[in-house]
Amino acid sequence: MIKYTRFFLTLLFSAVIVFAANAQSTTSSPYSRFGLGDIDPQLMPQNLGLGGIGVATNKISLFNNINVINPASYGAINLTVIDVGVYTNFSSLSQTGQSSQTSSNFRLSHVAFGIPVTKHSALSFGLLPYSERGFNYSKSVSKLGNGTGIDTNTTNYNYSGDGGLSKSYIGYGFGIGKHLLLGGNVSYIFGNLKDISTVETPGLAGFVNTRTEKSNAIGGLNYDYGLQYSFDFSPTKHLILGYSASAGSKLNTQTSYIVSQYTNDAKGNANIAVDSVRNQTDPKGKLKLPQINRFGVSFQDDGKFLVGADYSMGQWSDLSIAGVNQGLENSRTINVGAQFTPNIATIRNYLATVDYRIGALYDETYMTINNSRIKRYAVTAGLGLPLRTSGDNLSFYKINISAEIGQRGTLANGLVKENYVNLHLGFILNDRWFRKYKFD
Repeated sequence: MIKYTRFFLTLLFSAVIVFAANAQSTTSSPYSRFGLGDIDPQLMPQNLGLGGIGVATNKISLFNNINVINPASYGAINLTVIDVGVYTNFSSLSQTGQSSQTSSNFRLSHVAFGIPVTKHSALSFGLLPYSERGFNYSKSVSKLGNGTGIDTNTTNYNYSGDGGLSKSYIGYGFGIGKHLLLGGNVSYIFGNLKDISTVETPGLAGFVNTRTEKSNAIGGLNYDYGLQYSFDFSPTKHLILGYSASAGSKLNTQTSYIVSQYTNDAKGNANIAVDSVRNQTDPKGKLKLPQINRFGVSFQDDGKFLVGADYSMGQWSDLSIAGVNQGLENSRTINVGAQFTPNIATIRNYLATVDYRIGALYDETYMTINNSRIKRYAVTAGLGLPLRTSGDNLSFYKINISAEIGQRGTLANGLVKENYVNLHLGFILNDRWFRKYKFD
């Protein structure tokens, strides 16, 4: 187990460093310019491989699991859990009359801990992404001026953005009786969202171009709460109903603007800014998050199979920044997923001990652009690969892999269709810490 522990600690240490450095955005989608950017599902790879279900799941294939979107699930944790993961994305953007663009991104995705407090309660804390912003697109306009066509120079407009928000949380879940679990998270959401626009006329020698940079620093507390109720048909077969929500709390926000002017050199590259026309920091304001409600159901035969479905609603029409409503729509998402483990107890056939996962999702996002509602469709698949346990059978390791293949947007009405593949890799440890040793 030493080699597993060394690998795990190295990955954990790297993840903490990356999060502490507040790394740059790892998305390249034009749709991330709206709202707070691309909202992260805040799930571990084992749930993402199941189509993103999680409201009514706690233990998966007898493994203690950290499920942040429903903190009631912490009440089922009876071993110390550490989960660290990485994420990579491949995307292709296409638009009618334009050549397609491809991009890829990589980051360490999450660090999460779960620690039992009593027999039927546990504490969880960690750090994971909340949203990401990353886009870059441009358009050109010719024959400006008085509209007579005398000015034939082309003016280029470029729009880009980056940044994102992270979520640091601590939560507690506990059981009441044999069937009911309750829990809650207190989270600190923080980060910076940046938008940059430039106006350039490269055909005019000595023309002064303009660059506008808007930066939004965000930070504040948010709250999650949830419950799960289990109907036990036998010691191993359970039907679980779940509900969880993220409160529509208010975060602090402060917007700053820098407007500068610059010229281009002979190769078209930007020179150092010659002047700052505007350098302004607005007074601190409030960012109102939406209330998000989630409902879920799952049925599980422990160690054999699991099926489930979630339905989520986000009141994103309430999102406002510094008193300005962002003009978004309310979202709704449907997730379905299933898992099968052929024979979890066998020692002769490793492939029979692997968890095989599939799922799908449908997402009506919070964006309506050019009278078209932006929707997302995806299918998922995943594997749970157990590693050899320690000699005392008190430490358990598993590698969780998930893939999401999906599409967002449309080619209609001049919009962009995005095809993407998201890959997640997680390393999870279940261990019995703080145990007392007995000597003969």
